[in-house]
Amino acid sequence: MTWHLDEDDVRAYAQGELTPPLLWSADTHLAACAACRAVLAEAADPGALDAGWERLDAELDAPRPGFLEALLMRLGVADHTARLLAATPVLRRSWLASVVLLLLTTVGVVYSADSPTLFLALAPMLPLAGVALSYGPALDPTYEMAVVSPVHGFRLLMIRTLAVLVAGLGLNGLATLALPAYGLRALAWLLPALALTAASLALTARLGPVLAPLLVGGAWLALLVSAEAAKSGTDSQLAPFTAAGQGVSAAVAALAVGLLFLVRDRFDVFHRSAV
Repeated sequence: MTWHLDEDDVRAYAQGELTPPLLWSADTHLAACAACRAVLAEAADPGALDAGWERLDAELDAPRPGFLEALLMRLGVADHTARLLAATPVLRRSWLASVVLLLLTTVGVVYSADSPTLFLALAPMLPLAGVALSYGPALDPTYEMAVVSPVHGFRLLMIRTLAVLVAGLGLNGLATLALPAYGLRALAWLLPALALTAASLALTARLGPVLAPLLVGGAWLALLVSAEAAKSGTDSQLAPFTAAGQGVSAAVAALAVGLLFLVRDRFDVFHRSAV
């Protein structure tokens, strides 16, 4: 090098005060001049340099939001809420793929048996299973993160339930479109699905996120078995899928939602004490 940077310019460069075009010239010169780099090292504030490296390390180590999380944040959802939603276990591709395969198999059986009963019995169980897999220390791999997040226990449960219902009911709805021959009969799963999910959530505050869905699911299966035994003919519908059965499902869903509202504060105690 036939020239070197002025010491004042080096100090200004170290403090971030050097302006273009002298800044561009200094960048180019420092890349090729070891002597000026040594002067820069002496002029630089060690604390500022360490802080810069720490910021760089934090930026490199920070988790990158996935597609769903980034989309939710673009829609105005808070970053911690978006992460809790995106981390919902039932939104993983493995779970969604298994549900799609199960629904496709069930629709195929419906076509071969010429009866939608199997589909109507199975569809309400999927949102129920999704809720069971989406909340609680036993099954949720992000439960510890959820506990320390600035979210009320009841609100966290509602966030996860919303994700489950959107995914589960959406997939069930697409499967229903594959059964156009049955008309509105193919939608008879919807009210039972809401009733089972709401009842499970209402019982979760006392029984926990595993036992409550198991009991509700067991009661649903027992009801189907009893209804099958009580059928008057081979062509008659099971009681839960008749007009009266749909009314009972709507009433159970409404009562469960009311009970859930009454016990909402218990979820915060359960949410914090389960760890």
